[in-house]
Amino acid sequence: MSAGTPFVRLPDNPHGAGSAHRRDTQWVRIFLAGFVLWLTSLIVTLLTGNANLVPTLILLGSFLVPVTFVAWAFERWRDTHVTAELIVKAFVIGGLLGVLAASLLETYLLQPSPWLFLGVGLIEEAAKLGALVFVTRHLAQRHGRDGFVLGAAVGFGFAAFESAGYAFNALLTVKGLSLTALVETELLRSMLAPFGHGLWTAVLGGVLFREARAGRFRFNRAVLLMYLWVSVLHALWDSSHSIALALTFVLTGTSWQYRLLSMGYLPTPTSEQVHVFTLLSIGLLAVVALVGLATLRVSWRRTPPEKAHATALHKEETA
Repeated sequence: MSAGTPFVRLPDNPHGAGSAHRRDTQWVRIFLAGFVLWLTSLIVTLLTGNANLVPTLILLGSFLVPVTFVAWAFERWRDTHVTAELIVKAFVIGGLLGVLAASLLETYLLQPSPWLFLGVGLIEEAAKLGALVFVTRHLAQRHGRDGFVLGAAVGFGFAAFESAGYAFNALLTVKGLSLTALVETELLRSMLAPFGHGLWTAVLGGVLFREARAGRFRFNRAVLLMYLWVSVLHALWDSSHSIALALTFVLTGTSWQYRLLSMGYLPTPTSEQVHVFTLLSIGLLAVVALVGLATLRVSWRRTPPEKAHATALHKEETA
């Protein structure tokens, strides 16, 4: 092609602003449709007592919020080589591989100790990081902000499969199947999901991709420090109830409660202590969530907004 050949770049949105708006609100439609299906499944299960519907209820409730947030992230940052197929692969395969790897490692490496929650954080964040590397190993280009979206997909996939397990365990009680416990577990984990696994792996994935060079991942100081940081956030999140319990007894404990604690027994809390514990638990979770969001914001701003070059059309110059 000669120097005088015209160069035409495809418009970012050939279908107009209306199409872009519809595309950018797909996550809302996904959430609303999923919520209606989950609520319908719950009502039908309650009316019919059909236990065969319980798996449907578990899957819809566990996957709804994670899928919604992945769709939201994908709509907010699109790169030509980060396809919907890759996002689904990261969510399903990456999330499942992360859960399986973490389960194996925690079973054989962890023992009860004061450092248990930190060990869980280190193992699960490493498992998700490994899963992210695996599902994106064939990417020719690795742009920093792509890592945030793909990391979120792996993290939310991990959260979805994990929540399904928690919901199933909540269902099983000594008195039989408890739909109340199942629904409470799903609602609680759905509300907390945006501030957990998806957030932490998004941050770590963004740094991992930002530090990549020549299409190869580099596990340098920046990646290692962010891995340790999100593992600490993970540990603080998981241990928030234990920390809140300890703070409650430190702030409001009585002499007889201290004596029971010194003997290895957990004393029955007073009504005042229950309120203090609840406030401290919620407060600690809120603090960890805010720190995680701040980390995401800072990391996102420090990452250049690189994208793959748009497809171009070239008109051959006529003789």
